[in-house]
Amino acid sequence: MFVSTNWLKQYVDIDHVSINQLAEDITKTGVEVEQVFPPTIESEHLVVGYVKQCEQHPNADKLNLCQVDVGHGETAQIVCGATNVAEGQYVIVAKPGAVLPGDFKIKKAKLRGETSEGMICSLQELGVDEKYIDDEFKDGIYVIQDDVEAGQLAAPLLNLNDSIIEFDLTPNRSDCLS
Repeated sequence: MFVSTNWLKQYVDIDHVSINQLAEDITKTGVEVEQVFPPTIESEHLVVGYVKQCEQHPNADKLNLCQVDVGHGETAQIVCGATNVAEGQYVIVAKPGAVLPGDFKIKKAKLRGETSEGMICSLQELGVDEKYIDDEFKDGIYVIQDDVEAGQLAAPLLNLNDSIIEFDLTPNRSDCLS
């Protein structure tokens, strides 16, 4: 059985305990913790961005040059190859310094002669399994539909900052299933 620590926090105050200590304490009560899955991403460099402008890249047919408000009065120029990126969207931006799953480090780069100060992300690039992604976002970036503002942290918004605890429940502990 899998339990989200974000869900658990709604019922029990566990903020003062590390996830590993929590797993050890639960195991001592007689319910064995099989495994602990740490958060997918916990980064202050992963934020909500607002695409203020999106134009065709001057030196590439399949790339776009986007001006993205990343909050706090900062605008980043980002080169994006997604076909569904457009002006007026709220998107997930990995700013330089972010580390995505697979130890993929985001840094400032030049793409076809234009500076890119980050990356507009798809859910797959953030480590979300494809079976959990709506069809409209499987082949491009994720466009945030919720009421958000540029600069807010994206990991909590997508629940990517959640640790998961896996329990190994034995047949005699059916009480733990409820």
